[in-house]
Amino acid sequence: MTSSTSNSTNAKSSTLRAIPSVDQLLHTDVAARLRPAIGLPRLTAIAREVTEEMRAGAQAGGLVEDSKEALLALAAKRLNEVSLVEKLARLRRVINATGVIVHTNLGRAPLSEAARNAVEQASRYCTLEYDPATGSRGKRGQRTEELLTQLTGAEAALVVNNCASAALLILTVLAGDGETILSRGELVEIGGDFRVPDVMANSGTLMVEVGTTNRTSLEDYSKALNARTRLIMKVHPSNYRIVGFTAAPQLSELAALAHSAGLYLYEDAGSGVLDDLSAYGISDEPIIRESVSAGVDVVSFSGDKLLGATQAGLIVGRREIIDRLRKHSLYRALRVDKLCLAALEATLEAHRRKAIEEIPVLHMLSLSADAIEERAKKLISKLLKNTIGLISATIVAGESAIGGGSGPNVHPATALIALKHEKLKADDLEEKLRLSSSPVIARISDGLVLLDLRTVAPAEEPELLDAVLALEN
Repeated sequence: MTSSTSNSTNAKSSTLRAIPSVDQLLHTDVAARLRPAIGLPRLTAIAREVTEEMRAGAQAGGLVEDSKEALLALAAKRLNEVSLVEKLARLRRVINATGVIVHTNLGRAPLSEAARNAVEQASRYCTLEYDPATGSRGKRGQRTEELLTQLTGAEAALVVNNCASAALLILTVLAGDGETILSRGELVEIGGDFRVPDVMANSGTLMVEVGTTNRTSLEDYSKALNARTRLIMKVHPSNYRIVGFTAAPQLSELAALAHSAGLYLYEDAGSGVLDDLSAYGISDEPIIRESVSAGVDVVSFSGDKLLGATQAGLIVGRREIIDRLRKHSLYRALRVDKLCLAALEATLEAHRRKAIEEIPVLHMLSLSADAIEERAKKLISKLLKNTIGLISATIVAGESAIGGGSGPNVHPATALIALKHEKLKADDLEEKLRLSSSPVIARISDGLVLLDLRTVAPAEEPELLDAVLALEN
């Protein structure tokens, strides 16, 4: 054995002997601080992972240190890092400064104050299936269903846990033993690998494609009708648009064709627009009441997009169809809980009052670039009064986004706060904001960190300011 090999072996052995035991690590000040939040069983498991990681590093020659004190300090530091990663993995509130209103990764629509209060009330014992007027069993979701029928003009309504569930339930019940006709231009894939053809296959119905990607005529649907046809389906292409040389039948035409053949027309309408939003640039999303008026027999749409509530698949339509859906065993597996119903009730009540300003998504959508710029100027003024000079902030023109697959062609004009730091690159600046005590999610463009106040509630501005100022420490 050579001298260098002998020295290396001795160093490795010395390091291995000096690595702290799990018990020693659990008696450090770091472990004492973490224990109340994590609990002893999980803290012990992390401590074991840390010591095993250090032993593996020493065996590989990547950890060379024979000081017990230094290795114990290193182990305690690693214990804290692993615990922090676990903490960051929890569901936490963040400040959305991206300007993407319905941000899928950040939970889509933020709930209104009324909806949050309703969820808090429902989190206790509540009247989920109890009628206090009679003292007898009540109907789950009755109030939500009543509000949906009032707002859409439909005969009846039902709520399941998301829009994919709604499509699966409808296709299974109405067309599981036969064929469903659908335009080729509507065979969409929405986020999270949700593909319409896959849902149709899972329901048991046989998909019959008609027309072409960009043009489908009423005659195309008519030619595909046969004795096994159970349903004609219309899907709104939420996250993309085909423009140019295009054609598709009107809903009223499809409804007339379906009814003449003794069939139903089903529309997957996507974003859940209950009122005309053309004043805010959104003119190509189906308005649910108009779909019902056009003769569509059953419509499904999302609760957590432009409707502005929680995740849910909302179904409205003819009473005979809703009754069939409710009685099917699959509905029991797909129905929503009391917290979802509470948030929906409060949000739908705001829609009924036309109180757009109470619904965060619609309020954000209504903000003008001038109004956002005024807020940005005031925030920058406060920033400059407290900064020590490492951070600079200017206002640049930009665009927000609807997000969540809604209004892909709509990009509301906005005013962005552009941040630069004397010592930090944009990527480092963005990371520090993201990992701050009040996490701020921003975007980067042209070497600048950009903050869009369209998606920042006024009440969140002090936290945002503190997070930016903390970058100078």
